Amino acid sequence: MDKHIFQQLPPPLLAWYRISARDLPWRKTQDPYRIWVSEIMLQQTRVAAVLGYYARFLEAFPTVEALASAPGEQLMKLWEGLGYYSRARNLQKAAKLVVDRGGFPDNYTGLLELPGVGDYTAAAIASACFAQPEPAVDGNVLRVVTRLTDDHSDIAAPQTKKAIRTQVQEVFPTAEADIRIFNQALMELGATVCVPGGPPKCLLCPVRNLCLGHARGTADRLPVKARKPLRRVEEKTVFLLFREGRVALHKRPASGLLAGLWEFPNVEGSLDETAAGKIIQAWGMEPKAWKNRLSAKHVFSHVEWHMTGYTLAVSGTGPDDFTWLNTLKYHAIPSAFARYAEEALRNLET
Repeated sequence: MDKHIFQQLPPPLLAWYRISARDLPWRKTQDPYRIWVSEIMLQQTRVAAVLGYYARFLEAFPTVEALASAPGEQLMKLWEGLGYYSRARNLQKAAKLVVDRGGFPDNYTGLLELPGVGDYTAAAIASACFAQPEPAVDGNVLRVVTRLTDDHSDIAAPQTKKAIRTQVQEVFPTAEADIRIFNQALMELGATVCVPGGPPKCLLCPVRNLCLGHARGTADRLPVKARKPLRRVEEKTVFLLFREGRVALHKRPASGLLAGLWEFPNVEGSLDETAAGKIIQAWGMEPKAWKNRLSAKHVFSHVEWHMTGYTLAVSGTGPDDFTWLNTLKYHAIPSAFARYAEEALRNLET
């Protein structure tokens, strides 16, 4: 693309952003703590899903010191349903590091040293909080730039992301106020106008006259991304076990998928009622009343769980690592088990 054309991008983009940007709470502050929390929450998560969590999180932990000293179970319960739980654990690790060091790093390199902070997040904080011209290249920016430049390179390739970061760096504005919002403006354009999953809204675009993808009719075919390998499927049988007004929970291992969260007891494979009953007996319990059978599916980035669930009353206490609870209020249960959590709550309330 003609560099002269691309260099004309900032003025119309920034003017549009100042008029059209969505009213989001993390855009009303330069506090690195609040912006950092928002950026971590927004990783692979829609804005609409984050808003409520963001408000509740900051109410519970209004400062980085509060987050650093928070009980782990409270932190995970507040994150319940948001997914990618390692983000919450890394937030607290980073918070403790920030407190130990006496404050947030005020530059891109220092921010990269925090657990859970990569190139994109470090650049987003460095620009918005400290007015440093560091390009924050996420999926929105990759899509906007490849359409603007009619670039058919594979955006999953590291060299493509590196090249686009260089392109954005070269046109970064120099005024402090502009630096703070330039990354946000590019991302906002990608989120609301140059959208994924369909044709871009070119008639609404403030920079369509600079866009080679629009001029050449290729924008709706961009960006190019190599197809991901198919997710593997895992079958599971989940047990909602009730005894004396309490339901059984089990804590997942401290490492691996959904590490350290609470789950309903489960085993590999899709079991019929007879086989499921034998598992319960092997756990040292006896089925008293089978109530219902619930199927559910949950999709992770690399695996799908296809679940068969049984709700039943039992006698006996079960294995030592079962915890029997009359409320789920204080224990973080991942959204993979959302359907079973709803059923558990319904049974506990009756």
